[in-house]
Amino acid sequence: MFCCGGWCARLRRTARLRVILWIICSSCLCYSANAQTRIPAETIQLWANAFQGELYSLASRYSGSLLLQKKYKDVEPVIKIEEVDGLELVRKFAEEMEGMLGRKMKAVKRLVEAAEDADLYHEFNSSLVYDYYNSVKINERDEAGNYVELGREFVLDNNEHFNDLPVNTSLSDIQVPTNVYNKDPEILNGVYMSEALNPVFVDNFQRDPTLTWQYFGSSTGFFRLYPGIKWTPDENGVISFDCRNRNWYIQAATSPKDIVIVIDISGSMKGLRLTIAKHTITTILDTLGENDFVNIIAYNDYVHYVEPCFKGTLVQADLDNREHFKLLVEELQAKGMGKVKKGMKEAFRILNQFNQTGQGSLCNQAIMLISDGAMEDFKTVFEDYNWPDRKIRVFTYLIGREVTFAENVKWIACNNKGYYTQISTLADVQENVMEYLHVLSRPMVINHDHDIIWTEAYMDSALFASQAQSLLLMTTVAMPVFSKKNETRSHGILLGVVGSDVPLRELLKLAPRYKLGVHGYAFLNTNNGYILSHPDLRPLYKEGKKLKPKPNYNSVDLSEVEWEDTDETLRTAMVRGETGILSMDVKMTVEKGKRVLFLTNDYFYTDINETPFSLGVVLSQGHGEYIFMGNISVEEGLHDLMQPDLTLADEWIYCVTDIDPHHRKLTQLQAIIRFLTGEEPDLECDEELVQEVLFDAVVTAPLEAYWTALALNESGMEEGIESAFLGTRAGLMRMTNFVGPEKKLNRKFLTKSDKESIFTMDHFPLWYRRAAEHTPGSFLYYIPEEDTKEGKKRSEVVIASTAVTVTINKKMAIAAAIGVQLRLDLLERIFWTATRQPNDTDCNTIDGMCPINCDNDNLNCYLIDNNGFILVSKEKKESGKFFGEVDGSVMLQLLNMGMFKKVSLFDYQAMCKISGHHHNGARPLLSPFYGLLAALKWFLSNLFLFLLEFSFCGLWHSDSFVEAKSVFHSSHKQKRHEMLQPCDTEYPGFVYEPSIKETNGFIECGSCQKMFVVQQISNSNLLMLVSQADCDCSIYPPMTLEPKEVKYNASVKCDRMRSQKVRRRPDSCHAFHPEESAEDCGGASEISLSLALFICSLATAAAVLR
Repeated sequence: MFCCGGWCARLRRTARLRVILWIICSSCLCYSANAQTRIPAETIQLWANAFQGELYSLASRYSGSLLLQKKYKDVEPVIKIEEVDGLELVRKFAEEMEGMLGRKMKAVKRLVEAAEDADLYHEFNSSLVYDYYNSVKINERDEAGNYVELGREFVLDNNEHFNDLPVNTSLSDIQVPTNVYNKDPEILNGVYMSEALNPVFVDNFQRDPTLTWQYFGSSTGFFRLYPGIKWTPDENGVISFDCRNRNWYIQAATSPKDIVIVIDISGSMKGLRLTIAKHTITTILDTLGENDFVNIIAYNDYVHYVEPCFKGTLVQADLDNREHFKLLVEELQAKGMGKVKKGMKEAFRILNQFNQTGQGSLCNQAIMLISDGAMEDFKTVFEDYNWPDRKIRVFTYLIGREVTFAENVKWIACNNKGYYTQISTLADVQENVMEYLHVLSRPMVINHDHDIIWTEAYMDSALFASQAQSLLLMTTVAMPVFSKKNETRSHGILLGVVGSDVPLRELLKLAPRYKLGVHGYAFLNTNNGYILSHPDLRPLYKEGKKLKPKPNYNSVDLSEVEWEDTDETLRTAMVRGETGILSMDVKMTVEKGKRVLFLTNDYFYTDINETPFSLGVVLSQGHGEYIFMGNISVEEGLHDLMQPDLTLADEWIYCVTDIDPHHRKLTQLQAIIRFLTGEEPDLECDEELVQEVLFDAVVTAPLEAYWTALALNESGMEEGIESAFLGTRAGLMRMTNFVGPEKKLNRKFLTKSDKESIFTMDHFPLWYRRAAEHTPGSFLYYIPEEDTKEGKKRSEVVIASTAVTVTINKKMAIAAAIGVQLRLDLLERIFWTATRQPNDTDCNTIDGMCPINCDNDNLNCYLIDNNGFILVSKEKKESGKFFGEVDGSVMLQLLNMGMFKKVSLFDYQAMCKISGHHHNGARPLLSPFYGLLAALKWFLSNLFLFLLEFSFCGLWHSDSFVEAKSVFHSSHKQKRHEMLQPCDTEYPGFVYEPSIKETNGFIECGSCQKMFVVQQISNSNLLMLVSQADCDCSIYPPMTLEPKEVKYNASVKCDRMRSQKVRRRPDSCHAFHPEESAEDCGGASEISLSLALFICSLATAAAVLR
């Protein structure tokens, strides 16, 4: 382009002028647009004030909060506030628990003495015929109407003490596992001998009516249970319960042990042999507990650690590690040559090194050798590592029917104080594995050391089919029963184990809830640091519509519940049995983790003598460490206690009603009234708590008349108020309905169906706990979550509550909480009324949109609470949701401005979804017949195992059919994949910063700016939030509360699994005894399979599995 210089210069100036004018005009237009869409903060403030006034007036009027506060203020001159001495409290609770557990131990000792005396005078009769009460067959009749064999009439009556189960408190009955012949001479002699326990069972129960189940588990397999109860087989007709597999039996029968399992995976172990070997390992693992340590080594040409992470060490045999080993063992494959010497050397090396470093059990040590033969010269291994002291026992399991190497394998066991067995079928595994327990028990039996053991928490779903909460978690006290006959002394014969269950909820009743304050609680843990009982322990999870126990429910560590104890100071002190105090800032979650409270807690702890347990008591600083007392006459209190609107916490113990059968039908309120009126002077009542109840009944009595007057004034009654309620620190509650029960939208509130809303053993009501951390006199509002059969649903009611306090000499205590339940639509009506600006508003002084109201399409208006949950929105379906899920842009800005704070929370008891284990996904594409072939292979291999397990020699015994059926069904069930597994998760919580009363701002959303205004609603936990609706901010993702699984890399995961936390070893150890008889070291098991059937099955399987 060519031009004259002057003309070009003018052209350039004109262009620049146009650009400048365009920028100025654009700016003016933008400013004009922002001015038009600007939300005036002063208008929102006026709305918030109007809404607050109406809402506070409504809540305070219908709850009667001002009246209740005045009544407590009036009685302050007669109130005495005392500071709780936490150490004294925890010691007192521990002493009472020690006394209760001591009574259970005495009952068990009486059973041991009776059983040993009965055996001493009993002579074995191989031809004994004895008709006993079989728990499965009792009260069963045949087609002719006659009682079946072992199934005579057995009277059963429902008993409240045993959770209303039908029981017989005069007799015990016998359960025999399906794989044990119920008329075997060993069984009949043992049952006959143990009949002597019946009068002792009854006498124990009469001496201590708080006793629950008492039992004797025999080493031969039968289980005598008192009171007698009928057992129901599973859908396959199988009773899988075997008392010898239970932790209480194994712990009582043996001392702690370090075990190395050595498995042969050479080529000769292919097929059924490897299947049997794997099942043997699984069975051995099931005999181990938290006081034991274990590792598994596989050998062929080389030595392989099943878990490479555990190389050169042993790990605690807790549930997590045992299940981890089981999964890894299933992946083992047989190939190569078997070099047993290498495997044994490595096993000895680990055990010796582990013992020398002071790790592990420091008691029994053993190697479990599982192989189909030993051909090498292995004698030098024992000479180098184990002889002459033979401190490490060696147990050998010869797999298969071959006897070529039987002498070699037996020689290994007999020359190393172990035991040899031959396992030919899957059905042989259980009985043969149990033999090692008898060997390990010999030193204790010969010494006649009756060690008392206490188990970790467990849930016996096999025994207690009822889902009664009080029977879900329990601990067992158990003692071994020995033969006292001199002629068998050197054999160390273990007759069995006696035990009694202690429901843990019964134990925690000795730490009364009212003495612990609003947020306080008591908890128990074991010598291994595992939780025995804790209000935050969640042992169950939901799979579909069914509640199931979590796989690791009884190995939850204290540090996983009290997870702010990052240095494990509290855990270490309690595991060591120390007494002391620790203060800690904690984040307490409520409403199933949705909300978080910030507390400073004082932890007081001590041990419980004669047990491996420690007790902790937690008191929150401030009001949580004060308790107040007020005096009132019995006559005055009784009058107000009998008002119809008053109830008491049913789970609290005001008076003991579960000992005397005549008292069991009484509610706690009825028991108090009968005690105070003298109708039941024998009732044992907590006089301090009863006095608190009387005092609170008198102070709160005027509320009944106040609420009644409101209800009668129908013309002045606000539509949408459903009920008013209050609760006091003594567990007293008053409630009145302003509408008929049929009109209430949430009928579960304040009933047993909604545990969160009432006083329980574990906690105060949610509305009480949250109000206690809110400013007294101001109301806290929230939408409760409702659980239905279909799942969780949005509630259509709002709960408002406030705390009522008393103050003496600058000491403040929470006396009560009071509130109302109102319909959500009433709250919405008040909100939408307050958020309208009249059309005749003078807009001259207002900078921004005017007049405005929340009906406008270009505005979004929300009412949110202090945790960011929506109460009111234009979209009704958004009520109850977290605001960040609805508008991530504004929530992010509020976080950046400091109006909300994000808190990281952890759940170490979570269950996460997992996909089933699959092989290479491309493999089925290789052939269209692969799926059919795989199905055929599965069917024939299962048929093969079924045929091998089925013994035609016992065809006439119905038990044989049941056993074979059980094997087939169990192998089929193992093919199913678990959908959930234990995991650790992290999730966010959000908390409002109350020092910021109001804020506003703009959010850059690409082509537009989005303005928002937030205003605090005074005297509440609520915020009014108004934002532009016509600016698309979808570039900002929503913020969710969804938990995310914490993934650990291989190195961290390995370190966590290998780590040995501080633990306290059991006091006693019985590893060896000089009088032990080494001659009894095992023999081959009987072979009963048809040779023709074996060859036929083997040929079929070989063809399919090739």
